[in-house]
Amino acid sequence: MRILVNSLRLVAVIAVVAAILAQWLVSSKLESYVFWNFFGYFTIQSNVFIALAFAATLVVAAQRKRQQGVGLSVFRGASTVYIATTGIVYNTLLTNVDVSASVSWSNDVLHKIMPVYAVLDWLLFSDRARLLFRHVWWFLVYPAVWLIVILIRGATDGWVPYPFLDPGLGYGVVALYCLGVAVSIALVGILVVGMSRLRLVKV
Repeated sequence: MRILVNSLRLVAVIAVVAAILAQWLVSSKLESYVFWNFFGYFTIQSNVFIALAFAATLVVAAQRKRQQGVGLSVFRGASTVYIATTGIVYNTLLTNVDVSASVSWSNDVLHKIMPVYAVLDWLLFSDRARLLFRHVWWFLVYPAVWLIVILIRGATDGWVPYPFLDPGLGYGVVALYCLGVAVSIALVGILVVGMSRLRLVKV
């Protein structure tokens, strides 16, 4: 079982790297391309997080440890929350919106396949520490920092990665969207912590 799980995670890491690289190669040829804008999307960053989390679990597995430490489990749990949020937001708010994802298979990997796989991986496989509900507060730190940076950029140079963060909508509307996403992240975080207590498939 351990070999199967590690193989799936290795495939996931390779898929994320390939998907981001494929989209970057296309986007970098556009006149509007800006390096920091491409990597400013929550989609890209959340996929990088989950790829790093899976890569770290592979390193731990190579050391033949039966279970991850709490620190790695918190990082992996947070990464699961972020990639799940990417899937939820994209498939509810952005399905008919141009988010500069011109490579269709890459778009599917980053917005659909990885969110589903990451949640199933976290739910099913037992090689993670039991998290505490106070860890949910840690899950909220990165999205809060990301949001502050994006709002500052939207107010200064006018760039935002997603239409619902556009200051042109009015800051009241943007605030409501942000509140909704924050609540979603917190609820997903609570679920992720709850899932960490389960041991459905022993690894």
